[in-house]
Amino acid sequence: QVQVLESGGGLVQPGGSLTLSCAATGRIFSIDDMGWYRQFPGNQRELVASVSSGGRINYSESVKGRFTVSRDNGKNSVYLQMNSLKPEDTADYYCFVGVRSSEVALAVIHWGQGTQVTVSS
Repeated sequence: QVQVLESGGGLVQPGGSLTLSCAATGRIFSIDDMGWYRQFPGNQRELVASVSSGGRINYSESVKGRFTVSRDNGKNSVYLQMNSLKPEDTADYYCFVGVRSSEVALAVIHWGQGTQVTVSS
């Protein structure tokens, strides 16, 4: 079994910063892609950022230049540093972790429980 635990959401004023953290524990041989989705009120979902095992990074156009995704392979963790936050960044943020249970197994996506980010004055 794999568990994925997020932390770091909250309320912040426009222009402020937050850092989200996500750690995977359990039966993990290796991890492929890791990253973050967000779900807006009304249920629209967006891929915010992802980082591959080789370090390839992708960002949504809406967060480029403001958000930074990083991973710590030794801790099976992924982080999202969010700067210059805007009210339109308000959403529930979910991390995802692509876990391989063995060298030959396909990666299975595991999700965090979600953390709410509210940007408001």
